[in-house]
Amino acid sequence: MQIRQIIDKINDSQLFVPAFQREYVWKRADAKALFTSLIRKYPTGTLLTWETTKPPELKGKTKYTPEMGAVKLILDGQQRITTIYMLLEGKLPPYYEQMEITNDITGLYVNLETLDLEYFRKQAMQNNPLWVDLTDIFQGNVKSSDVRKSLKAKEALSDELENLIDENFEAVKSIKEREFPEQIIPVTAAIKEAIDIFYIVNASGVNLTDAELALAQISGYWPEARDLFKAKLFAMEKHGFVFKLDFLIFALLAVTYGIGSEMKRLHSSDNAQAIKDAWRQLDEQVLDYVINIMRTHAFVDHSDEINSVFALIPIIAYVFKAPKAKLTEIEIKKAVKWFYYSQLRQRYVSQTPQKLDKDLGVIRNSAEPFDELLGLIEQERSLEISEGEFVGRDIRHPLFSLMRWYFKSQGAVCLGTGVSIRQNMGKKYTLEKDHIFPYAALKANGYNVDDRFKYALAQEITNRAILTQVENRGKSDTAAKEYLLDAKQKFPSSLKKQCIPSDEALWDLSRFEEFLAARRAMLAQGLNGFLRDITAMEAKHGTVSIEDIIAEGEHDGLEFKSSLRWDTKESVPNKDLEKVVLKTLAAFNNGYGDGGRLIIGVDDRQNILGLENDYGTLDGNDRDGFQLHLRNLIKAEWGAEYAAANVTVTFHEIDGQDICIVDVTRGTKPLFMKIPDKNGAKQERFFVRSGNLSSPIENASEISAYIQSRFTKG
Repeated sequence: MQIRQIIDKINDSQLFVPAFQREYVWKRADAKALFTSLIRKYPTGTLLTWETTKPPELKGKTKYTPEMGAVKLILDGQQRITTIYMLLEGKLPPYYEQMEITNDITGLYVNLETLDLEYFRKQAMQNNPLWVDLTDIFQGNVKSSDVRKSLKAKEALSDELENLIDENFEAVKSIKEREFPEQIIPVTAAIKEAIDIFYIVNASGVNLTDAELALAQISGYWPEARDLFKAKLFAMEKHGFVFKLDFLIFALLAVTYGIGSEMKRLHSSDNAQAIKDAWRQLDEQVLDYVINIMRTHAFVDHSDEINSVFALIPIIAYVFKAPKAKLTEIEIKKAVKWFYYSQLRQRYVSQTPQKLDKDLGVIRNSAEPFDELLGLIEQERSLEISEGEFVGRDIRHPLFSLMRWYFKSQGAVCLGTGVSIRQNMGKKYTLEKDHIFPYAALKANGYNVDDRFKYALAQEITNRAILTQVENRGKSDTAAKEYLLDAKQKFPSSLKKQCIPSDEALWDLSRFEEFLAARRAMLAQGLNGFLRDITAMEAKHGTVSIEDIIAEGEHDGLEFKSSLRWDTKESVPNKDLEKVVLKTLAAFNNGYGDGGRLIIGVDDRQNILGLENDYGTLDGNDRDGFQLHLRNLIKAEWGAEYAAANVTVTFHEIDGQDICIVDVTRGTKPLFMKIPDKNGAKQERFFVRSGNLSSPIENASEISAYIQSRFTKG
């Protein structure tokens, strides 16, 4: 089949990709290699297609109907065909959406003199008409005559070069006429037969996993399943927890059958209702609840901190069968403690389905499952962490993840900025793993790759601290003694919270190995105590990130406002909105609680809108101008003394957008607001919190009674 025909069939909804195929994973190097072969007429492989009137679920939005008759599916060659489509058509094929493409392979340029292929490089290509975007050629946006004219405007062209440009231009265009030899599975084949053939001839040699095959079968009797699962994955990814479809299939198997293997149990359509019911509970209750337990109790801000996400499956199964899918405090602590040890002792590093079978059996049958699961780990490895375990271990070792979680539990901060090492806002404040003793200095003193043992010491996790990106870049190769002394002076508790020895003599480069030994001892003692104490009932308070606070949603002590004075519906400044903000502050002051927090730049659906529109309406166009205007509003309404003593204004950055946090203390005096009535006359109104709303008390006697109760009795 010619490439031209393949593209036409895709555009005419005659050629599809089955949903069980892997997503598009090719990178630019793969695309460049394919088109080099196409241009030079090298072999590029064959296509395996299947004609069928009973296709499995299809990728994309198209849903098969019997009226479509026999359709053709690409079983092998999808990566090549997708690459060709994107570069020839300049857009995604209809079976993909933009969010599913992780690697952008468009923008490949060809040199019409040499037929070399390269991705755009400004210095080499910007002023050289010989370099042309392949897509522009195939879409007719550029002709060979355009290239010749551009060159002639710069220099004289020989007839030989003109002819070569024309020939090479036609050579590129002729790619559309290239044939892909096609092998066709007949229409009589069933899906199982088609997949078996796919296994045999698949060019990559990688079979579908049991979970992928189970998903293909589930999608056969529940066509919406894959889209629902993907939507959930994208939602969790937005909060830093990135999982694959496999993970959700393991979760479904765990909660429906209590096992981690035998995916074939999900193949039968008899499962349809049970799977749908289980998914509804997972989607609406369990998955979000477990992730929030990880964030708030285990100090896990991102899934990339977890060495095996399959440790979450037993916790998911336990929550699923719990009353109302909620756990008690001691249950949460025991689950977290087991999770930590499952990561530290690498419970699921091998034989994952078999170990899940065993662990899920315990979840299903034991009265104290996490105590028993911890016992299973202890049968294989000691729970106690020794100082020797740190020797030569780099950041890939699970001890480092445990260190990070422990530091967060202690309220640790970046040594240079004082910012919490919980999930921070803005790219500058992402976390990095910095060498305390700079590697450049260690390398110059023999701790390099020529000595394997010494190199391992230089990279050891005991020579690492958690810093924000902005601090790590600024720190560079500052000597450990100088840097740690500065941190000790600026943030006195910061070293202890990251288990860094306070003995300044150990900070000298000549005593590097003594420093490591001292820190190993501190870490072993700290981590063992931390793990032992998890199931003690005394509360341990870690720092809660602003993102976590926003995720809680509005309540009687928290409210969101999209803006201070920018009308998002009309896209104009609206000073009436300033009064709405002041109403909220008054209500927090007047309430029975401990005051409240207003977050500006976030809507009531927890979407981050930022403050850019507000900035544009104010002098200064920045945080300072915003804060000055807000404080002036408060002063004008209740006086400078109140604004200074009762209101704190701070700013945070989330995904490059500023938000403003306004904290209001519990007032000692009632606050009224002057609100114009219908005739423009100002009348005093009294606002209080009612749930997540700031509501007025209308009746004068009720206001008097409220003030008497609230402000005279404390």
